[in-house]
Amino acid sequence: MSLLNILEYPDPRLRTQASPVTPEEFTDGLQKQIDDMFETMYAAPGIGLAATQVDYHKQLIVIDVSETKDQPLVLINPEYTPLDDEWEMMQEGCLSVPEYYADVKRHTRIQVKALDRDGQLQTFDCDGLLAHCVQHEVDHLRGIVFVDYLSRLKQERVRKKLIKRQRA
Repeated sequence: MSLLNILEYPDPRLRTQASPVTPEEFTDGLQKQIDDMFETMYAAPGIGLAATQVDYHKQLIVIDVSETKDQPLVLINPEYTPLDDEWEMMQEGCLSVPEYYADVKRHTRIQVKALDRDGQLQTFDCDGLLAHCVQHEVDHLRGIVFVDYLSRLKQERVRKKLIKRQRA
């Protein structure tokens, strides 16, 4: 396994919309990508990582919101559906937007449908941190970064701060 480079906002590659993983792509190469993404996420440290963030533009997400970091979740070609009309604010951070956190409003409860690392369909309902994390990571696959939910002024502040950080 190896650590992958995480793209940082405002890198334009973060705006790339990911393509679905096809049945033919369930190979040893995909398994290595998944393992490398987990290693990268845990080392960062983070609780979720979308393939787009490591410049791999396929619909692939790895997540582990457990305290003990022993509940890895792989979501390939993920989709989610809100289970009700309730929303909640939660503070979010992002490995692609280091050292910046903001409150983001997301669906409280969602149903997730995705393939696992073996290509088997999994469907589950979730709420709380896992629901926020899934929605945040699916946004990445769509070319959306959580700062897009902030005011233009805050977006510009974050952009300038990160450009200055990247130059240093």
